[in-house]
Amino acid sequence: MKVYSVLLPFVFSCCSLAQGIPSDRVLGVEDLKHFLKDDVKSEIAREESITEEQLADYFRKMFSERFFYDHTTFNQRFSQYNKLYQNTEVHKTGALDHLGKYADSTQWVLPFNYLNGEEVNAYALRHLARQHKMADIIFLYFKEGRNPKYIRYFENQLRSLNTALELGKYEKIEDGNGVYEVFRSGYRILNWLWIHNMILNESEYSDQDQLVTIATLLQHGQHLYERNDGFRSGNHQTRGMSALAILSILLSDFEGTDLWYDRAMQRLGEHLDKEINEDGFQFERSVHYHMSDISNYFYVYQLAKRNQIEVGEEWTVKLRGLFSTLVKIAYPDKSAPVLQDDTDTPWAEKNNISEAMTLGYLLFEDPEFGYFASNKVDARMYWFLNQSQVESLHTIKREKPIYGSLAFADTHYYIMREGWNPNDKMLIVSAGLDDEKPDHQHGDMLGIQAMANGRAILPNYQVRYSLSDFQLFKNSMVKNVALVDNELQGKQWTSNKGGSGFGKFKSLPKPEVITWSTNNEFDVFVGSHDGFENLGVEYTRQVVFIKDDFWIVKDNFSADAPHEYKQVWQGHYTLEKGPDLIRATEADASGHDILQLVPVDTVVNSGARGKHWSVVSKKNQRNFSFLTVIYPYRGYNNRIDETKDEVVCRGWNVNDTTWEMKGNKPTSLSKKNSFYFFGVRGLIQKDVRIRFSSETDVFMLDNEKELQIHALGVEPTVLTITYPTGKKVKKKLMPGEAWNLLFEE
Repeated sequence: MKVYSVLLPFVFSCCSLAQGIPSDRVLGVEDLKHFLKDDVKSEIAREESITEEQLADYFRKMFSERFFYDHTTFNQRFSQYNKLYQNTEVHKTGALDHLGKYADSTQWVLPFNYLNGEEVNAYALRHLARQHKMADIIFLYFKEGRNPKYIRYFENQLRSLNTALELGKYEKIEDGNGVYEVFRSGYRILNWLWIHNMILNESEYSDQDQLVTIATLLQHGQHLYERNDGFRSGNHQTRGMSALAILSILLSDFEGTDLWYDRAMQRLGEHLDKEINEDGFQFERSVHYHMSDISNYFYVYQLAKRNQIEVGEEWTVKLRGLFSTLVKIAYPDKSAPVLQDDTDTPWAEKNNISEAMTLGYLLFEDPEFGYFASNKVDARMYWFLNQSQVESLHTIKREKPIYGSLAFADTHYYIMREGWNPNDKMLIVSAGLDDEKPDHQHGDMLGIQAMANGRAILPNYQVRYSLSDFQLFKNSMVKNVALVDNELQGKQWTSNKGGSGFGKFKSLPKPEVITWSTNNEFDVFVGSHDGFENLGVEYTRQVVFIKDDFWIVKDNFSADAPHEYKQVWQGHYTLEKGPDLIRATEADASGHDILQLVPVDTVVNSGARGKHWSVVSKKNQRNFSFLTVIYPYRGYNNRIDETKDEVVCRGWNVNDTTWEMKGNKPTSLSKKNSFYFFGVRGLIQKDVRIRFSSETDVFMLDNEKELQIHALGVEPTVLTITYPTGKKVKKKLMPGEAWNLLFEE
C-alpha cells in the first residue's frame, strides 16, 4: 500500500521531469506514448510499436480500476440513477440552455455573442469555462437514443479550447476572467472526467477522441502544477488542487504526475492547516463554502481510498471535523443557518446539509452524521461513489446528537440551543471577521438568527452573485442587527476584477467578543464592534437565552451627540402594541413576539424579493439601550397577551419582584427564586443590600442560604454586599463571571 503524508516536502531536484508535459499546448495523440513511464511502456508494448488502439484500450482498463466507479457498469448505474433522481427534465433544461447559447467551436475570449446575438458577459464566460452544463448534454445523449451529435458537440468544444490555447485567444488570468484560472480549470477537469467515464464504452467516442481528452487533461494538469508552486488563500486554489490530485492518480502512468500529486497534496494540506480553523469551521465563515471545501477534500480522499493510497492522520482528523461542525451548527430540523455568502438557493432561509452529511456518513460511518444523512447524495456526487456506497445508504445508522449550547472560539459563531427535538429553539450569534479574506462576509456583525417551532423565526437569506440587488441582500438591512441613523455596516462596495457580478465590502466592522458563558439557567453572549465609530457612537450587544423559554437582546449605544438608534428584525410583523410589541404568526398559529421592555418611538416595515423586515427606532438620543424580548410561542393562549397591562412571559413577571431596584429606570424579570436585573445600581431585600459600582445587568438565583450572582453586563463591576450585621463584602466581577454568597456571612 502506498502511503502519503498530507504535507509532503517540495522536491526541487525533480522539477525538470514535470516539464516534459507542456502546459502551453496540448500534445498530439501520437506523442502521448513518449511521455509514459518506462514500466507502463513495457506493460503495453515496445514504445515504438504502441498503437493508438493499444493506448486507448490501456487507459480504458486503468479508468475501470482507478476511477470512482467502474465504467463498464455504466448502464446499470445509469438505470439506477434515473430511478433515484428522476431529473431528466433538469438535465434537458441545462443542456438546451448551453446548446442554445454557444456553438460547439465557441470563442473563449470576450467580447463575443451568444448564438441569439446577445452579448456574453463575464459571469456567463466564467460558467462556460467551468463546463458545468456539458454533463447535461451527455445525459441528453443517452436520453435521446444515443444521438451522436451530443458527443460530437462535447469533443468539438473541448478542441475549440485547445485551439484557443494554441492561438492565445482565450481570457487570461490577469484580466480577471481567466479560462485557465485555478478554480475554473479545476471545475472543468471534474466535469470532463465525469463525462469521459460516462462515454468510455460508446462507439461514437473513438479511441482518438478518448486520447485527445486525456492529452487535454494532461495539459490542464501541468498548467495547474506550474502555476501553484505557492499557497494562495481561498477556495479557488483548493478546487484546482483537488482536481490536480485526482488527475495525478488517474493519469499516474505519465512522467511527472508523481510531482503533481506531491504538489496538490502539499497545497491541500496547507489549506487544511490554514483555512480550517481549530474549531472546525472553514475560514470564510459560510456554510456554502464550508460544504464546497468538503467536496474538494472528499473527491481526493475518496479516490485515494479507491486506489489504496493512504493520506496522513491529520488530513482525516480535519476532514472529519468539517462534518462535525455542520452537526454543531445544525438547526433542530436538521437544516443549517444561512451564514454569509450562501448561494445555492437564493432567498432561502435555511441550508440543506443532508447531502453533505451523507458524504460524511459514507466516509466515517458515524451514526451522528447518519442522523442528518439522506438515502441519496447530490445527483452529481452519485457519479463519484462506488456501488457499495450507494447501496449502503439504504441502511443508515442514525443517532441524535447531544451537543448543547457551544461556541466556535476561532470563527466566532455562538450557538444557544434548547435541544434536538424538531420544535426546539436555537439561536446563533455572528461575531467574527476573517482578516485574510473577508470577501464572502456580510454586514451582519453581532447579528443573530433564530429557529423555533420548526421555522427560522429571525432569518437570514441566501444570495446570488448575478442578481442586481446582491449588494442589498449582503448588507445590514436584511440582517437582525442594530444600526445608527442611516449607516449600514458594509461600506465601500466594490465589484470584483472582471465584473462577473460578485462583489464585496472593503470595510466591515471589527468585532470584539467580551464574554460567552453557558450554564443550566442561561447562555449569555456580550460583544462589541466599531462599525459606528465614524459617527462617534460606541456600540455593544448582549444576548441572553433564558433556558428554555426565550431570548433577551440588549443593544447599547453611547455618543456625545443625539442620533437615531435602530434594531432591524427580519420577518412579517404586525403592530400589536405600537412599536413596543410586534408579532409574526405562522400558518399553524405558532409565531414569535418581539417585545420592547424599554419604550421605543417608531417601527417601519419594509421588504424586497418577498422578504420583509421591521425597523424599530429610538430617536434623538445620546445614550440609549434597547431591551428586547424575542418570544417564540405555539398557539394563541401562549403568546404575550397584548390586552393586559402586566407583562408575563412564560411565567416570568416583568418588573414584579421582591427585590427593590435602584437605578435609572431599571428592569427586572422574575420567576420563583430566579431574577434578571437590567440597568441596576443597587438591590435591596429585607436587610440585605447590594450596590454596584456602575449601572449593570445581573442574574441572581436565591437559594435560601446562598445567593448566586452572575454578571451579564458589558463592563466589569464591583459588588458591595451589606449584611444585616453591617458587615460589608466586596467582589469584582468580570462580564460572565459568577459569585456565590452565603447569607450566614
